[in-house]
Amino acid sequence: MSDERHPLFMPLILVGGLIFGFGLGFSHMARPEVVLNFLRFEDFGLLFVMFGAAVVSGVAFAVMPRIRDAAPLTGDRYERRLKPFDRNVVIGGAVFGVGWGLSEHLSRRGVTRALGVGNVHHPLGVAGMFVSARTSRVLASRTRCA
Repeated sequence: MSDERHPLFMPLILVGGLIFGFGLGFSHMARPEVVLNFLRFEDFGLLFVMFGAAVVSGVAFAVMPRIRDAAPLTGDRYERRLKPFDRNVVIGGAVFGVGWGLSEHLSRRGVTRALGVGNVHHPLGVAGMFVSARTSRVLASRTRCA
């Protein structure tokens, strides 16, 4: 991976996130009742959204290495990075799910809607996710070095 990234790399990530969030909000897929109905097997609209995203991603992962040797903004080579499915994945997923439930991201307005109305609790929850992700990365790197 390149040490220096293109100056537009981070702004384009922000724009991509904004478009994704807008799409979720516009399609009503961020509404708690939609997510709960999906989890209750009553509404499968969210499944079609996820399937559509998987198809687009799959096509991009299959086609891009044939068109270009490296990513345009980072210069990184296109390659598969397989990660093992181990206990860390299971524990991390469980901790994420419990934290998500405790922070009420499902039972109240989702982050995509809360930011627009100035609800400070949801951005704090998102900040907590970033802090905990960074902390787990630091702890994991210390464990590997020891």
